[in-house]
Amino acid sequence: METTTVATAIGAVTVRRTPRESHTATILLHGAAGSWTTWRAAIAAAESGGSVADLVVPDLPGWGDSPVADLTRLDAGSIADAVAEVARALGYTRWRLVGHSLGGFIALELAVREPVATESVVLVSATTFGGRGDRLGPLGRLLHYAPLMLLTTGIRMLTALGPLAARFVRAIDRAGLLTVLAAPLFTVVDRQAVHELAHDLRPGAFLRAMQCAATYPAAERWGRIHCPVFALHGDRDVFVARDDDARLAAIIPDFRAVVVPATGHFGHVEHPTILAGALHAR
Repeated sequence: METTTVATAIGAVTVRRTPRESHTATILLHGAAGSWTTWRAAIAAAESGGSVADLVVPDLPGWGDSPVADLTRLDAGSIADAVAEVARALGYTRWRLVGHSLGGFIALELAVREPVATESVVLVSATTFGGRGDRLGPLGRLLHYAPLMLLTTGIRMLTALGPLAARFVRAIDRAGLLTVLAAPLFTVVDRQAVHELAHDLRPGAFLRAMQCAATYPAAERWGRIHCPVFALHGDRDVFVARDDDARLAAIIPDFRAVVVPATGHFGHVEHPTILAGALHAR
């Protein structure tokens, strides 16, 4: 994949891409705990069935190789606008969106902001209503979404370490402890995926995303979406609430969902071929 950098309103965005063969891109948006690398297994699986054109895989602003000096400028709208800027700078006028975790959240916001350009949205373990913990106070969030709250607490502790945070995470990764800590995210822990998460973790950007999500008017915004939305998540995903699918179906006219058995929060890592059709634009 070719790597390039695109200037956007909130900073330079590094993006990996395959050759452009049309004016419609398939854009892969990663989650808050990773970078573009979380898509590598899925891309490789799709490419085993033939070349995959028009893939656009950015490091979202604030993550990976797309640092942002002022994290307060990050919110769902600014990140979504940056993704649209990247796609248009690469020559695309339309796109299909595939978003994992936070990336699904951003994909939905982009579908609201760009209804003509957005052809479809595929959500992979998207943190939507459950990830926001709306309608619940602190105690309710702890009872119903304990893994998310505990992860947030751990990220806050890492933030307090400042520049030492990255060294600390990589040290516990080398010791094998991070695999244990990441176990709730997977049904079968992928050691390479955990290693990449350790390398790509950006505590400041993660916390900023959580803060913005908590006040985001999800029902009002997502109720404006009219393109097809397909949700895919595991039955053991600790970050997807039981009623997320029903709540999304109630406000998005063209919504479908599939629950994958014995699968955690990284379904596209545990089952790399599961997105082959989406990456081949089928």
